[in-house]
Amino acid sequence: MVEFKVIKKHHKRLNNPFPGTPRTLSFIPAALSFSSDFPKDCYRIGTDFRLNCSTADDDGVISIVHISRPEKSLWSTVPGKSFISAAVADTEVEESRGSFAVHDRKIHLVCCHQTIEDIREITRESSSVFQGRLFSFNNSVGDAYLEQKQNNQTAHAKYWMLFQQKNENQVGFQVCFGKPNFIRSPKLSSRNCSFRRMIRIGRLRLDRFRCYVRKDDAALAEEEKALIENTDSHEFNRICITYSSDRNERFYGFGEQFSHLDFKGKMVPILVQEQGIGRGDQPITAFANILSYRSGGDEHTTYAPSPFYITSKMRSVYLEGYNYSVFDLTDDDCVQIQVHSDMVEGRIIYGNSPVELIKRFTETIGRPQQLPEWIISGSVVGMQGGTNAVRGVLQQLKAMETPISAFWLQDWVGQRKTVIGSQLWWNWEVDSARYSGWKQLIEDLNALQINVMTYCNPCLAPMAGKKNVRRHFLEEAKKLDILVKDRQGRPYMVPNTAFDVGMLDLTNPRTTIWFKQILQEMVDDGVRGWMADFGEGLPVDACLYSGEDPIAAHNRYPELWARVNHEFVQEWKSSHKEQGDLVFFMRSGFRNSPKWTSLFWEGDQMVSWGANDGIKSAVIGLLSSGISGYSFNHSDIGGYCSVKLPFWKYQRSEELLLRWMELNAFTTIFRSHEGNNPSFNIQIYSNQRTLGHFSRFAKIYEAWKFYRIQLVKEASEKGIPVCRHLFLHYPKDEHVQRLTYQQFMVGTEILVAPVLDKNKEAVKVYFPSEEDEAWKHVWTGKLYDSEGGEFLIEAPIGYPAVFVKDGSYVGEMFLENLRRHEIL
Repeated sequence: MVEFKVIKKHHKRLNNPFPGTPRTLSFIPAALSFSSDFPKDCYRIGTDFRLNCSTADDDGVISIVHISRPEKSLWSTVPGKSFISAAVADTEVEESRGSFAVHDRKIHLVCCHQTIEDIREITRESSSVFQGRLFSFNNSVGDAYLEQKQNNQTAHAKYWMLFQQKNENQVGFQVCFGKPNFIRSPKLSSRNCSFRRMIRIGRLRLDRFRCYVRKDDAALAEEEKALIENTDSHEFNRICITYSSDRNERFYGFGEQFSHLDFKGKMVPILVQEQGIGRGDQPITAFANILSYRSGGDEHTTYAPSPFYITSKMRSVYLEGYNYSVFDLTDDDCVQIQVHSDMVEGRIIYGNSPVELIKRFTETIGRPQQLPEWIISGSVVGMQGGTNAVRGVLQQLKAMETPISAFWLQDWVGQRKTVIGSQLWWNWEVDSARYSGWKQLIEDLNALQINVMTYCNPCLAPMAGKKNVRRHFLEEAKKLDILVKDRQGRPYMVPNTAFDVGMLDLTNPRTTIWFKQILQEMVDDGVRGWMADFGEGLPVDACLYSGEDPIAAHNRYPELWARVNHEFVQEWKSSHKEQGDLVFFMRSGFRNSPKWTSLFWEGDQMVSWGANDGIKSAVIGLLSSGISGYSFNHSDIGGYCSVKLPFWKYQRSEELLLRWMELNAFTTIFRSHEGNNPSFNIQIYSNQRTLGHFSRFAKIYEAWKFYRIQLVKEASEKGIPVCRHLFLHYPKDEHVQRLTYQQFMVGTEILVAPVLDKNKEAVKVYFPSEEDEAWKHVWTGKLYDSEGGEFLIEAPIGYPAVFVKDGSYVGEMFLENLRRHEIL
């Protein structure tokens, strides 16, 4: 029997500082053969795509092209190699406080040798369909962890692969299987029975294929009867699709990733989870792993992955659905996608540039709505400490004429001390002791055209030990029966950070109604925005109201969480048109999250210069997410996670805070955060230098507001990010393709090369080759011709390396606004 096992490691006291990589099904090369002579070598996929088929004995190849560029392959199999394989495997998931490691354990069966028996063109459905069989061998496969089958039987199974035109620039694909059977491989003719009968035999969910092929009511062959009678084998629960790639092809995207921009040579798991503390930067990663299992994360752990990529060869593929998947890009000449499911659906996108591909991807998954102007007009000041603390910092910033859009007060619910620092009481009502005169504070700030933003998440904590609790939301949710449950039917109390919480079951419609009422009460007080935190920690053994598979639901949960908030914002807007717009921001997400989320932030970076989880990773996350449809993103100014222990200290320095201000002045949102240990870190209000620097760069941020409004509108209409990797506009430049965190573009008119290293006052800047294009240094006015050159640019604190296109309206307007603020 196939086993699914979840191992809880929430409370393990001592852990391996260097946990192993999650084990996945080994890449298994296998043969492709064509068992029939096909009447032609080119098949239509709708009106805009063609499927080319070469049936040569040694190097049979299937490829898909667009009719406008028949010479360019959008997707192609590896010559002579199978492109579909399937397996039956046991699954083990190790879970600890929002971190997950998925392992393939015992492999019961691998069917990887493929035949193509028939190709059908279904004109009325704009489709072409493959039919064939997969076969296994009797001996073990790969590194000998395949279970042997007795009686020397060879397993085989039918498969169907559908290619269907979805629109003029996308081809959908779907792969489904019959049940594996352990009989000697029969010589079956696919032309002797109908697809409908084969679908019924295979017990597949292929209703969409009905009537696709000729109807034939001939009696089933004896071999087909044997397939029906053989019911001892398991259903497939692993599917692999393998196709060609060039050795020098670069892969970008995969959602919000923090360590890499090009993933060629990498294994990329697509699973929503905690990004980790350190993520490979040492020694903090090892130390975090010792204290809490896998909490250090690694180079691929992220809150917001997406099964989508764009390559330097202008190829793009994404998966539909929410199943756990792994993209194996370790082979030079091919890609293999492994999906934990019994069927796979996805799409192949046609486009001639990265911008085109992003437009076409986001056209399908959805784009963010335009941000309200107030959130992008000035700084968002992250504060804690209560009413008097807020009023004190407000006066200091006002004295410097600092542009302020909002005060973000995450501790509005009250604060407590835990082992990881200062944390909130997860009970979504104002703490009237901490914020005395709450409504009056909001009114006073509103009078200055400053909004108040707060915090919430889809978890509820016990309130034992907290005073002045008016409503106990966890107990209310228990009575309403709207919490995620364990296998015994009880509320699932999930270990999360330093305490256990109940999670809202967002598949239950009553949950949405109840939580919208909580948001309504918050907004009735005058709040106009909030951080909608978490969303990545749904246990994979949870029981949900919908009854759906919790592993797939795990990746869908952040989208459900975003949708609750999105729906409330839209409903409120429709009935309060004169009171301005609401906005919320999130860290967790999946493929379709841009449709439901107003704004993203990058989660909890370390207060460090690190490449995997410090200021450098914030740039990589910004750019990778932008390629993946997350058009509006930003990071906490100064980072979030600090560590205060006897032998390890990660403490936000003044220099790091100042440089992070310079970076974020050129992102969609300019927002500060005190971090998890406010008293341990330097803050924007710590001294006159930090206050002055924050005010200066809030003015610089305001100086390009006119352009930001234009870019936000463009993002909502086309899905193109505000902050962009240079690859989007210079895709053929090989130097650009190798860039990571060194520099980025704001739209097409501003180039930023932030200082991301300690004690550095100069950076190397690369100007891509483009005819008749020059870049003007903002501070000196010096021109740099775009001849593909790299220059060392002076960048002392307060004067980061920023350039505008010479002669452009945006550049001249930006410089004029800087002069108005007396910055130049």
